[in-house]
Amino acid sequence: MTDSRGTGRRYDPDRRNRIIDACLDVIADSGVAGASHRRIAAVADVPLGSMTYHFTGMDELLHEAFDRFARTVNDQFERRMTAATDPASARQAVVDIITRDVFGDQRDLVLTHELYTLAAREPAYRDITNAWMARSRHALERHFDPVTARLLDALIEGLTIHRALDTEPHDPTAVTVAVERMTGIADDPSST
Repeated sequence: MTDSRGTGRRYDPDRRNRIIDACLDVIADSGVAGASHRRIAAVADVPLGSMTYHFTGMDELLHEAFDRFARTVNDQFERRMTAATDPASARQAVVDIITRDVFGDQRDLVLTHELYTLAAREPAYRDITNAWMARSRHALERHFDPVTARLLDALIEGLTIHRALDTEPHDPTAVTVAVERMTGIADDPSST
């Protein structure tokens, strides 16, 4: 498609978004270390020059790609927590986040761990992880006190990592028990 002036240039208003999406696909496939301008441009089906036209460098592209990914995950998290109408449905929402939503597929698992690793090495990416955690805790605080929300957020992170990487099958009832214990409604078996 040419632009309205007939210059032969391809009119492609969504090119920048395709580059960001392609960046996430490349990272999911090859990690941050395997992400290059050339490879991302090929996956996005754009000229290599588009990379430097739309982004000042790889850091800007990675930052925007991971920011988009984190917002997408947070949006799903917030939808679950917003739909909860009482304490029981809020606890079930947390269970569903752990067992169904977070790291729902291998791509999300890899992207999350690549972001965590990058943020651990490069402080400039911690604004993304900190915003992600803050949004998660805010969504949880609709139903739980701030301390419990922070603990639940850590439980969600930990259990999803274990569930994603463990080679043993998982019993969803164990997640329910953990959430109930964390929110103070289950009896502590050690107290009997």
